[in-house]
Amino acid sequence: MTMETRILEPVVKRNVAILVLAQAFLGAQMPIFFTLSGLAGLSLASNVCFATLPITMIILGNVVAATPLSAFMQKYGRRWGFMLGSGFGCAGAVVSAYSIYHQSFYLLLLGSFLTGFYAAGQAFYRFAAADASPKWYQPKAISYVLAGGLIAAILGPQLIKLTVDSFVIPFLGAYLVAIAINVIGSGMFLFLDMPPPATISPDAPKGRSRIELLKTPVIAVSIICAMVSYALMTLVMTSTPLAVVGCGYETTNAADIVSAHVLAMYGPSFFTGHLIARFGAVRIIAIGLTILASAGLFSMTGVQLENFYVALILLGIGWNFGYIGATTMLAASYEPSERGRVQGMNDMLVFGGVALASLTSGALMNCSGGDAQSGWQSVNMAMIPFLTLAGAALIWLVMRPNRAYD
Repeated sequence: MTMETRILEPVVKRNVAILVLAQAFLGAQMPIFFTLSGLAGLSLASNVCFATLPITMIILGNVVAATPLSAFMQKYGRRWGFMLGSGFGCAGAVVSAYSIYHQSFYLLLLGSFLTGFYAAGQAFYRFAAADASPKWYQPKAISYVLAGGLIAAILGPQLIKLTVDSFVIPFLGAYLVAIAINVIGSGMFLFLDMPPPATISPDAPKGRSRIELLKTPVIAVSIICAMVSYALMTLVMTSTPLAVVGCGYETTNAADIVSAHVLAMYGPSFFTGHLIARFGAVRIIAIGLTILASAGLFSMTGVQLENFYVALILLGIGWNFGYIGATTMLAASYEPSERGRVQGMNDMLVFGGVALASLTSGALMNCSGGDAQSGWQSVNMAMIPFLTLAGAALIWLVMRPNRAYD
């Protein structure tokens, strides 16, 4: 270990620890919004077909904010970018609480859209951990930060249970808690010790354009694999409660299955980074795509509770390997001057795919067959072409002569 590494390591670990805490505490608002937005939408929308539109607005806000927020952080630094994201999260929670109080569906959509801006900032926690770490530590840093989502996934639902009925108006208490989360959590970023963005002289190299970056094989394949991993996870998870209840089981069964899925999403993060460091990002991505395919196949073998449990657990693990592997491969593929462009473009495309998946999921589940079982089959069959695309892209990358990315 070099002297430079020994000097950097305490600072790196401190920054990663802060980002893990931010993912755990600030990230707890996302289960609140994703759990309650559909229910609040159902109570406010004039047409029940639009009940889940607030969830889509969160994802759309994420897509819209990804590129400008990345450019802002490139210019002003991670600390101010993350605090700005928390500010939008607070604004989104305020507007959502106001919409609940005044029973306005359109204000709920606006609040959800602003919350998506926070979600865009949260998505950059993993990149911040990677950019501030030595190359050998990057996979572990990304993995640890995403592992903080395990705490958020547990904390968020517990906060819902404690606050959802604390006021006469349903859901209002939970949205007020989301305001507090953003106000308190934003203070964490004051303790980040990351170097300010380097001042770039007018004659310094500007790096590759977005088109040139997309034409770079490793960047293109990283984005494709991240898009497929995240979008297919969203596609299947969104329809799971509908499928479970539609097949005759209780809502509590659906909640338990989704909880098992979320644990499977974030639990492996404690060792995914170590696996990537040992075996390489490409192999871990390939394993992730294989596990995602196994989840789809297992779902189509039956609709017993054990089928749902096993399939959703596999879906979570596959997402973890595919998404963290793709993020790690991307983080090693660009120059510092290209950071803002690459990261913003990546998240815009990834969450654009997620938004499309969230819209498609309900249509496939409810409109592609005569009953819940046939709709569930359609959802899982829809995974096949996208897994084929990602697998083919990864094979193509491996078959190229230059494998410096591995």
